[in-house]
Amino acid sequence: QLVQSGGGLVQAGGSLTLSCAASGQSFSTYAMGWFRQAPGKERSFIGGLDWSGRSAYYPDSVKGRFTISRDNAKKEVYLKIDSLKPDDTAVYFCATASHLSGSGDYPDPKLYDGWGQGTQVTVSS
Repeated sequence: QLVQSGGGLVQAGGSLTLSCAASGQSFSTYAMGWFRQAPGKERSFIGGLDWSGRSAYYPDSVKGRFTISRDNAKKEVYLKIDSLKPDDTAVYFCATASHLSGSGDYPDPKLYDGWGQGTQVTVSS
């Protein structure tokens, strides 16, 4: 089970950190992904992190502004967003994956086993 926190209304240019807390014994062996879904759009991949936290993957659209990290001892994963833009307004989801073969798998939402409830981020201009 994944429980998300953070989010809310923020001003453009600011920063925000979302958290995702997991339960269960296998968290430290799971890859993690973050996705977002804007109104009227499909869910899109915005970053992933392997089980160790040493390898992170981001699409070019968010590279440099989004940072994913994890604390396996706390069973938590984080998404930090810098230089927020109104286009970042969306519902953000964390997800776990027990079997990803490589970096090419991270963007595929069908490969994830569990999802957080989603948290709304609204960026005002």
